Amino acid sequence: LIHFYGVKRLIRVGSCGALQASLNLRDLILASAASYESHYADQFQLPGTFAPTASFPLLQKAAAAAGKSKLSFTVGPVVSSDVFYKDQKDSDLAWAKMGILAVEMEAAALYMNAARGQVEALTLLTVSDSLVTGESMNSEDREQSFDTMIRLALDLL
Repeated sequence: LIHFYGVKRLIRVGSCGALQASLNLRDLILASAASYESHYADQFQLPGTFAPTASFPLLQKAAAAAGKSKLSFTVGPVVSSDVFYKDQKDSDLAWAKMGILAVEMEAAALYMNAARGQVEALTLLTVSDSLVTGESMNSEDREQSFDTMIRLALDLL
């Protein structure tokens, strides 16, 4: 998208699993940064550890739009993991201790690709599951509750 079509702004919308008790199902998260459980960054052959972050102007614009629309939202870091079914079920607790809000699968790669392509990127997430309480949405709830997040993303274009 960046190199073949000249896209300058990437916005990911998706679901996530809450890692903090303060988050409820259907809450909106604006992901300011994305830690990762992945080797995706290895391809860039960096001499250290890369910290993938959202575009601040885009994050700021999203927070302003969400506030104006009186949406319940939280801004903060998430963790991207390429392991959906983990052998060690409590491994997410370590991320929670570090203040990570939620776990999802794509934000870190999106932010890395955006940094490499020198474009803006932001991840908007709706809490669909809680790893704290065990609550989860059914498919109908997911379909209906994601509308708010998608509308916010469209407002940013």
